[in-house]
Amino acid sequence: MTQMVPVPLDTPTVPERILAAVGLALSLTLSRLPLRYRIATVRALRRLPAASRRRVVCLDTAVRHVTPTWWPGRIACMEISLATVLATALTGRRASWALGARRLPDAAHAWVDTAEGPVGHDVGDGADRPYTRVLSIP
Repeated sequence: MTQMVPVPLDTPTVPERILAAVGLALSLTLSRLPLRYRIATVRALRRLPAASRRRVVCLDTAVRHVTPTWWPGRIACMEISLATVLATALTGRRASWALGARRLPDAAHAWVDTAEGPVGHDVGDGADRPYTRVLSIP
């Protein structure tokens, strides 16, 4: 008798991983350019309809899943959040890209915003020192 094993929700599907890989490739390509070009790219997506938080969380998980460990350059919150925004745009939807900073200790962070709340915005050690949104690009 064959027993079906349910797929955990954290495992991205193949189409999600393909979208995530394309989004990550675009993000890493854009990261070689000045920040104003990344901002202009995200601003060009503003006419798309808004994505649900669930879709953005799935794509964020997929981006983190396909991120290579062997990559010689930086792949951190800015590249991952931009890849999530671009992968969301490839589905015909948009999400906002947010950049922020905090003091003591000084740190910068990037995350994805949806109407239902932020995605990829780890509070971590900064629960008492939250990030202040400096820029949000719809």
